[in-house]
Amino acid sequence: MQEHAGIVILLGPPGAGKGTQSARLSATLGIPAISTGEILRAECQSGSHLGREVEAVLARGDLVDDQTMNELVSRRLREADCVRGCILDGYPRTVAQARYLDTLNFAVPRIFDFIVSARDVISRLGGRRYCPECGQTFNKSQFCTKDSTPLLQREDDKPAVIRERLRVYRRNMDKLVRFYRSRDYHRIHATRTPDMVFEELLRVLDHGRAASNSMLTRSRAYA
Repeated sequence: MQEHAGIVILLGPPGAGKGTQSARLSATLGIPAISTGEILRAECQSGSHLGREVEAVLARGDLVDDQTMNELVSRRLREADCVRGCILDGYPRTVAQARYLDTLNFAVPRIFDFIVSARDVISRLGGRRYCPECGQTFNKSQFCTKDSTPLLQREDDKPAVIRERLRVYRRNMDKLVRFYRSRDYHRIHATRTPDMVFEELLRVLDHGRAASNSMLTRSRAYA
């Protein structure tokens, strides 16, 4: 596998706005946004034995084991649209997954850690609904604006499950942040408006590209 470029990792609890920002970054950077949530839901809907096991884990608010996540994500990363890089939303979530990602011959990733309070997460996810027909997500709505289908609440968006998801998330995140903090790591305060968050992401990414180009220019000058 050739080395990949432009890898962006979005860390943060469920409901932090990673999905919104990954979609916007994907459109701007021209690389795919890969959501582990979508990968897992697709596996659940496939009706496979693995999908049924994953569905039971998600319904409890637990994390899918490292081996399964690594297998599903690496399968997706081998697809042709990832050759120029990608945005990872929801992976890695453990140090073991981060170490596995390092073995896939990617370029050094840029890590953005979305900071949001538990109260905000519960408020955001508690009002989230999805359309069973088109899959689009809505906040505090009852019907899909696209096809008028009654909206449903995901099992893992119910308050008791959200609290368990947050507990499991925090249990792993401290170690993962320590693993990444010495790299290209940036904290993003995600309670601001989506536009403000997106503008900061672009500023950091543009600064990084400018620094890389400057280093390349200097190295050529001394060659």
